[in-house]
Amino acid sequence: MQSGVVVIGIGEIGAVIARGFLRLGLPVFPVVRAASMAQCARDWPLPMVVVVATGEAELPAVLQSLPLTWRDRIVLLQNELLPRDWAAAALTQPTVVSLWFEKKKGQDVKVLLSSPVWGPHGELVVQALTALGIPAHRVTDASDMLYELVRKNVYILTTNIAGLVCGGDVTYLWTQHRALAERVANEIMDVQAYLSASALDRVQLLRGLEEGIQGDPRHGCQGRSAPQRLIRLLRYADEAHLAVPTLREIHATCVLKKVEGIK
Repeated sequence: MQSGVVVIGIGEIGAVIARGFLRLGLPVFPVVRAASMAQCARDWPLPMVVVVATGEAELPAVLQSLPLTWRDRIVLLQNELLPRDWAAAALTQPTVVSLWFEKKKGQDVKVLLSSPVWGPHGELVVQALTALGIPAHRVTDASDMLYELVRKNVYILTTNIAGLVCGGDVTYLWTQHRALAERVANEIMDVQAYLSASALDRVQLLRGLEEGIQGDPRHGCQGRSAPQRLIRLLRYADEAHLAVPTLREIHATCVLKKVEGIK
């Protein structure tokens, strides 16, 4: 069948995306965790698009196991996403979304900013999100999309990791702990520059971070994934021989000591 949409991973975000395509009148084929992807591809060999809506930790394994007939119609929307992630799976031009909305269990969708979308199936994705009242827009230049991906990464990682120190919401972080937030953000940019093999406009990215904060001023800083995000960042920093002293101090005082205290 070629007229439908495959969604791999039907969590909170996957369910929102699926609902958007259903609003457009398109059938949706969900691929749940226990399903055989090869069997699903035999049932739906040529869908319009295949949305990979799994978490970032699961993404590499999912991309490596994609059936051949799906590989030229992939849509990616994970946090911490960068071009190296799809290049590692030999995907040449997926459609990529930097999601600026959140959906938690039992709560409505909360929009922070318009979500940028880049790639060959971008217009269809924009239509699906717009059908749900979620603002989205096309990005046509790859370098502009790289900025959008890094900006979202800087926002998530800075608020999560600085939140390990100060707690509270993003406005509290930005108004009461601005120096900490900027130190953390700049060290995150060091890592992002290494991972993207690109020179980054730090002034523009700090401005983009502030735009995200203004999009939802009461957004909580510290998410459940914050320690894992920090550990992952430090692994990349070690790989790149980056000092990142603020990140290392936060890890020592807010992650290691907490683990030792539990023991």
